Amino acid sequence: MMPRHLAIIMDGNGRWAKARDLSRSEGHKAGTEAAKAIVTQCRRLGIKHLTLYTFSKENWARPKDEIAQLFNLLTVFLKTELVNLCEQDIRLKILGELSEFPFGVKQVVAHTIKKTQHCSSMTLNLALNYSGRDELVRACRKMISSGLREDQVTVETLSDNLYTAGQPDPDLIIRTSGEKRLSNYLLFQAAYSELYFTDIYWPDFNSEELDKALAEFTKRQRRFGKTGEQV
Repeated sequence: MMPRHLAIIMDGNGRWAKARDLSRSEGHKAGTEAAKAIVTQCRRLGIKHLTLYTFSKENWARPKDEIAQLFNLLTVFLKTELVNLCEQDIRLKILGELSEFPFGVKQVVAHTIKKTQHCSSMTLNLALNYSGRDELVRACRKMISSGLREDQVTVETLSDNLYTAGQPDPDLIIRTSGEKRLSNYLLFQAAYSELYFTDIYWPDFNSEELDKALAEFTKRQRRFGKTGEQV
């Protein structure tokens, strides 16, 4: 059974480049190409929701020229892929706070969101300037400002105030490059997610590697607190 929602931590662009005596920018460029292929493959497989960890709040600590390159790649990706997103009926959503991004990036993001807002076959979430902890704080502030009483604060109302409101929690979270942690990613939503870690660097994560992860996912028994006999 395919996951309804697949989330990926795309890690290892820099190390992929270093292993090939290339610049980090070349690694990020190769990572962007890998992302394009995975989006298309997920659409082909019928996965309804795909979330890609694109830029975390912690990434602001990176060198300024690398950040500028990441923004440039994001802008080029959205501009060149807009037609493909529309043709594949893929809606773009952003998880994160865009207010700190350069004006040009915000314009391109807003334009892409508007053009794909009526697409319904698949939702592509890009986690941009994202922090799982900040998302929870933001949700709590929204509930307080809306006047919710204490007895109205539930798992459901909290979920309704997250960036992913209206979408299922990720069934499977993949992290590439050998790291084995969530790194502040979808902390609330990942409560019952299956986790899959691979040593493959993100630029080398292709359809074949995705198939391996999905095959492993189908072997997992997801009990959600029940016994194996009850499932």
